Amino acid sequence: MNIPRRLLLGLALATTFASSVSAQAWPNRPIRFVVPFPAGGGTDLIGREVTQKMTDATRWNIVVDNRPGSGGNIGIDSVAKSPADGYNLVLGQTSNLAINPTLYSKLPYDPAKDLTPISLVASAPLALVVATNSKYRTLADLIAGAKANPGSLNFATSGNGTVAHLAMELFQREAGIKLLHIPYKGAAQGINDVMSERVEVYVSSIPTLIGHIKNGKMRALAVTSLKRVDDLPQTPTIAESGYKDFEAVTWFGVLGPANLPKDITARLNTEINKALQTPALQKQLSEQGADVKGSTPEQFGQLVRDEMARWGKVVKDSGAKLD
Repeated sequence: MNIPRRLLLGLALATTFASSVSAQAWPNRPIRFVVPFPAGGGTDLIGREVTQKMTDATRWNIVVDNRPGSGGNIGIDSVAKSPADGYNLVLGQTSNLAINPTLYSKLPYDPAKDLTPISLVASAPLALVVATNSKYRTLADLIAGAKANPGSLNFATSGNGTVAHLAMELFQREAGIKLLHIPYKGAAQGINDVMSERVEVYVSSIPTLIGHIKNGKMRALAVTSLKRVDDLPQTPTIAESGYKDFEAVTWFGVLGPANLPKDITARLNTEINKALQTPALQKQLSEQGADVKGSTPEQFGQLVRDEMARWGKVVKDSGAKLD
């Protein structure tokens, strides 16, 4: 059946007009901002600070929705399956966007196909911490203890397949040691258990740990960035401790469902990057050990694809697998 060219043109113009009107009306109700981890962790802190600055500037009603579980998969999937209307966003990070696609045999979403990248927000190295009274005063002490007692020392993280878990798998291989991994369902319990010395070492992003380190409840043995962290100048990197070029950082970025309208994506990107440029937010994130980033949607999308390939290899080499 041949459709008249005039009718096709009319339909195209009507669709464009409707999209424009819809974008102009957005947002006219609360925006749900999913944090796929429990409240109080590094991802949650970054998400709340960024959305607060966006709210201050735009007067939008942004509601943070903590949806933890399954290494962040539950929260990510809830947004991937939401309407692509700009009212459902998620703060993804390395583990649930770059690691989980290989770690899980059946992931309910594909980060490269089921989500729209909006902007990279920040990155943060990890820290290896012990209780203040721990007998392990340095990273060398920990390595010596692990070699003297293979498999008896433990380290805890916020879950199987997280950046912290896989970074420690890499480190154990390079250091020639074997530690017992204890995965928690979030940061809070692991932090309490290392401070009470029920576990020997806790590994997490610096924004999660910086407050406890600064108030003297934990001692940092090392950080996983190539350079020392400004707010922890006395803490050496793993790289400078004899493991050249060792680096493992976690990054955070905002995404929406697939096929998010380009004008809404662009507006969100603009407002996120404006928030990231405010001195107050930069100071807040820096004090938590995070580096402010920002990006275009295209740059963030490329990062996700590159990191999926990089961490996918690490997962395969480690033999880690979750169902």
